[in-house]
Amino acid sequence: MVGLLVGLSTNPPATRPRVPHFSSGPCPKRPGWTVANLSGALVGRSHRSKPGRAKLKRVIDLTRELLDVPADYRIGIVPASDTGAVEMALWSLLGPRGVDVLAWESFGESWVIDVTKQLKLKDVRILRAPYGELPALNAADFSRDVVFTWNGTTSGVRVPNGDWIKSNRAGLTICDATSAAFAQALPMHELDVVTFSWQKVLGGEAAHGVLILSPRAVERLQSYTPPWPLPKIFRMTNGGKLNEAIFEGETINTPSMLSVEDCLDALEWAKSIGGLPMMMQRADRNLAAIAAWVERTSWAQFLARDPQARSNTSVCIIIADPTIKEFSIDTQREFIKAMAATLENENAACDIAGLVLDAPPHLRVWAGSTVETADLEALFPWLDWAFAATKAAFVGRHEKSPA
Repeated sequence: MVGLLVGLSTNPPATRPRVPHFSSGPCPKRPGWTVANLSGALVGRSHRSKPGRAKLKRVIDLTRELLDVPADYRIGIVPASDTGAVEMALWSLLGPRGVDVLAWESFGESWVIDVTKQLKLKDVRILRAPYGELPALNAADFSRDVVFTWNGTTSGVRVPNGDWIKSNRAGLTICDATSAAFAQALPMHELDVVTFSWQKVLGGEAAHGVLILSPRAVERLQSYTPPWPLPKIFRMTNGGKLNEAIFEGETINTPSMLSVEDCLDALEWAKSIGGLPMMMQRADRNLAAIAAWVERTSWAQFLARDPQARSNTSVCIIIADPTIKEFSIDTQREFIKAMAATLENENAACDIAGLVLDAPPHLRVWAGSTVETADLEALFPWLDWAFAATKAAFVGRHEKSPA
């Protein structure tokens, strides 16, 4: 029964997380956020007005400062969230060389589909790994273009570092970094394209993406014309020259000035607490708290097997209890949904059921930089309580998997 709310056999914990929002996107707002923080938004004004352009340029400048983006890299605000930013890069840049695509979770598989079935490129190698693991990073061929996610949002597995990327590469590195930027160290000089969205680690509002281009990526844009049509929202050149206005805050389409204001608020907060080092420290501290709980919890395990590859933002937890593992995969998915529904009904945790059907059934707890460790510590007893209550409701009602 997918929507089952379990019977409560024991009293629930006394203390709830102050902020029970643990969704992996849109993600929790920064500590202390209120709607009043958006009072300076230029609602009803053109984004092309002088103050509108100034706010968009401020987003770009703060992004450069906080992520330590090299001065000769371009930063643009683009349509359609991180997905739009990745699509712009793939459709505009791929074609002149063979392509290696690394995939170990659903977003990487999306880029495989783009490259093989939409762009229909012929010279493509796919380096895959199952959920919970990384492919052989050293097998990537940097004489070719290499497309990969830095942090697997739907698997809880991240690239541990950039040591495997060749500095003397001939191809481009195209990195979907949406749940990594602002929480993990990105070696910008080794990345030719970096994309992310405001609603992940920054906790901003949705619909807008950020596209960062190295000089090598710009050179590709100016020297190569794709053989397929490009929609207007993908076009970054005019007459073979880069449209520099995009990277000064003149967006291709109309942005939400409320979202821009919200992003500015998040960026200013990040700067005020100590910038990227503190943002990474907050996420690392959250992961450490979850790891300590998993260590003392018999029913839970990380989906990511290698501690060095575990995400400190989108943390995926599988059920290790042998009784539950004997159920069919469909029943295990029902179990996860029922457990998550119970937690949400109690306002202890919202939106933590892993929804990707080709992944093992799991809970997904966002632990990024806007999450307070105290809220995670308050969550853990609720997870234990909800697991026990859900197990009591399921055992005896469901068949075990056939031997």
